[in-house]
Amino acid sequence: MTSSQVSVHCSQKTSRAAALAALAAIVLIAGCRQDMQNQPKLIPQRGSEMFADHRGARPQVVNSVARGQLREDSYFYTGVVQGANGYREERNELPFPVTLEVLNRGEERFNIYCTPCHSRVGNGAGAIVARGYKQAGNLHDQVRRSQPLSHYFYVMTHGYGAMPDYSAQLTPTDRWAVAAYIRALQLSQAASMQDVPTGAEVKELKDIAAEKGLPVGFAQPWALPPTAVQAYPADAKQGMPGMAPAYPVDPAIKIPVTK
Repeated sequence: MTSSQVSVHCSQKTSRAAALAALAAIVLIAGCRQDMQNQPKLIPQRGSEMFADHRGARPQVVNSVARGQLREDSYFYTGVVQGANGYREERNELPFPVTLEVLNRGEERFNIYCTPCHSRVGNGAGAIVARGYKQAGNLHDQVRRSQPLSHYFYVMTHGYGAMPDYSAQLTPTDRWAVAAYIRALQLSQAASMQDVPTGAEVKELKDIAAEKGLPVGFAQPWALPPTAVQAYPADAKQGMPGMAPAYPVDPAIKIPVTK
């Protein structure tokens, strides 16, 4: 081996040793300070020797309320108040002023979540009812028109009969907006000439349908589709959801005997 080869070989060994020394130094430096890793702290869902029950997660202090969850206005969140007799009582009022913006929001939410069963006009003959689902409530019959506004909020919150609750889909504000729109829809369908402001033009629904190119039957009297499942008579023994008698949870189905 020549002197130049010995020099190159020694240089390679020195470089390799330097690299290993640098790597070892990095490892030692990283392992010397573990303050952020090993600091005394409680890790969620882990036990702890600090407390007598050995739970790291501590229970909330009694009567404590999380930020944003005070909910002082119980009527806004429940739609009911405590009546003089101690029972729940619905009211025919909204917890905030009704504006055109509120009605527009209610119409939008109603058209998204309510029309499949109740239809755009609220007559209970929606698209899925026409395909065999149980008939939805007609929001324009005498019973529904006489219900207080908060009744609709309560039903949307808790469900009623075959109708599930929509508390996950609609915020409390949106539920109130839908209730306000339902009342506006009821007023529009039951309006008379005395309700029309002086000088306002009134058109027949059939003429409006013709102008918009809608089907001829659009302006005809409402009729329940023949495929709709008829509702069962109210059975008070099944409970009182929505402050009214419920339909049977598991109604008996009678199948006619065939020959």
